[in-house]
Amino acid sequence: MNHALRIQSIRGFIGAKNFSQSRKFYQTLGFTEVVIDATMSLFQVGEQMGFYLQDAYVKDWIENSMLFLEVVDVEAWEIALLALNLTEKFPTVKMTEIRSFPYGREIFLHDPAGVLWHFCQFKEVG
Repeated sequence: MNHALRIQSIRGFIGAKNFSQSRKFYQTLGFTEVVIDATMSLFQVGEQMGFYLQDAYVKDWIENSMLFLEVVDVEAWEIALLALNLTEKFPTVKMTEIRSFPYGREIFLHDPAGVLWHFCQFKEVG
């Protein structure tokens, strides 16, 4: 591949109904925040993985936004997420128990605005 065409990262954009509350939510989850300006922040895990949070709310967009986080151990994530007391700290946050599917196991977590996160551990093939 042409070196000049090499990809460094890919990042999505999500919105927030209450930007301050959503920022606190993602900080609580353990993401590192890089403030871009008063209306946008980059939330990262490491240097290559992240997403942009915007102070913008369009109900149909937010309620149809999903982010997928592939994890190594979904049970460890469930314990860690429950320990954060997210549904108590952020009243609009919803979280499911682990659910099993033909491809693996997932936890579904809605952020304060309604963005749906998938925490998924794929089944091992072989």
